[in-house]
Amino acid sequence: MPPQPTIEAYTPPSLWQSIREALRGSHQDYTTGSLNRSILLLAIPMVLEMVLESLFAVVDVFWVSRLGTSAIATVALTESVLTLVFAVGLGLGMSTTAMVARRIGEKDPEGAAIAGVQAIFLGLIASVAMGLPFFLLAPRLLALMGATPAIIAVGVNYTRIALGGSGVVLLLFLNNAIFRGAGDAAIAMRLLWVSNILNLILDPCLIFGFGPFPKLGVAGAAVATFSGRGIGVLYQFYRLGKGTERLRILGRHLRLRADVLWRLIRVSITGILQFLVSQASWIGLIRIVSLFGASALAGYTIAIRIVIFAVLPSWGLSNAAATLVGQNLGAKHPERARSAVYRTGLWNMTFLGIVGVLFIVCAPQILRLFTTDPAVLPAAINCLRIFSCGNMAFAYGMVMLQAFNGAGDTLTPTYVNLFGFWILEIPLAWYLAMHTRLQVNGVFVAVVVAQSVVVLISVILFRQGRWMRQKI
Repeated sequence: MPPQPTIEAYTPPSLWQSIREALRGSHQDYTTGSLNRSILLLAIPMVLEMVLESLFAVVDVFWVSRLGTSAIATVALTESVLTLVFAVGLGLGMSTTAMVARRIGEKDPEGAAIAGVQAIFLGLIASVAMGLPFFLLAPRLLALMGATPAIIAVGVNYTRIALGGSGVVLLLFLNNAIFRGAGDAAIAMRLLWVSNILNLILDPCLIFGFGPFPKLGVAGAAVATFSGRGIGVLYQFYRLGKGTERLRILGRHLRLRADVLWRLIRVSITGILQFLVSQASWIGLIRIVSLFGASALAGYTIAIRIVIFAVLPSWGLSNAAATLVGQNLGAKHPERARSAVYRTGLWNMTFLGIVGVLFIVCAPQILRLFTTDPAVLPAAINCLRIFSCGNMAFAYGMVMLQAFNGAGDTLTPTYVNLFGFWILEIPLAWYLAMHTRLQVNGVFVAVVVAQSVVVLISVILFRQGRWMRQKI
């Protein structure tokens, strides 16, 4: 009898091996194998991608805060309008991630490349359509948001550059959504790191005129952002053409496909509306905060940047859930998609819960790194502490809503956001701020209440399972 071949026992990779693979770029099929390992391989680069984005948000306001209260207020008011650009970018990006992930799960890389090209076409059109009016109307937009003549005089050039060049931000997010949908999270991470490191270097140089750079004041922060992210977008196009194991855009893909474009538009419209509803609510909140003066506005701006520093890595985790949902639905594994969402939500809740406790305990020490102004500091401390009380609810709700988006069901989160932020949050913020002794703190309390209601509704709708039958 011939000798039987020996079968070596499979040894699963260690944690450190998985981390190295995630940073290097994993070639794993995310529709099979260990679910924890799939989450880890996707989440690590997506979280690190967002870590540097959040670091930039904090460093940017650190330098701008050296220019005074009017400069900080300019950034706050401009970014409240930029949330509209982010809404379009996030809505297009989420729809793109869902469609590309679904095609990859179906083992159709050609379809994934075609979907990516149609998304880029939409992104280019949106960049021009928004950037030109924003550039021309910058002073009026600042005045409309409650800026004083002093703030407009200091910040109009910042607003023109930040809003007029906002298309590069949109394209940066959109192109990375293509890589994330394909499961190439490590590439998306490296691309955003290149962009933000350039941004971090240029920021103080252009604000204060270090070395050969001109001293542009607060406008220098906008020039630094446009330059760093513009270079990042050019590098993204290069990588999309060079290709990866999962996705490569070739010359034959560079044409309009009406059927794919229409499907993407259909999903994107509700996706954009979803994020418009969510992001525009911050415009309403900041308009209420501005009624309490420049110091309250500056305190809110500094605190919200620190909140973003924690939230953006959590957004990376929720993006991992979206990719896993899309690919596993494409591979006809709906229960694996469901399990991925519950597990990722638990990880996210644990992370942001720990961060929340740290922010509540150490808020004064953290905020004194950014300002010692006795008029600004109390508002900033209260804002950071109150927001942090809602961290765990926000973390779980974020994953739930991204799960709907990853399935291509962008309508459900739109309804949830509309109720949570406009029917509940804005009226409650107005009432608590203007008709109770909480004053500006009432705005922050309203955010925590609304986020808690949003997560409760999201969990109920997720458990009903209609998202698993979504066709895109």
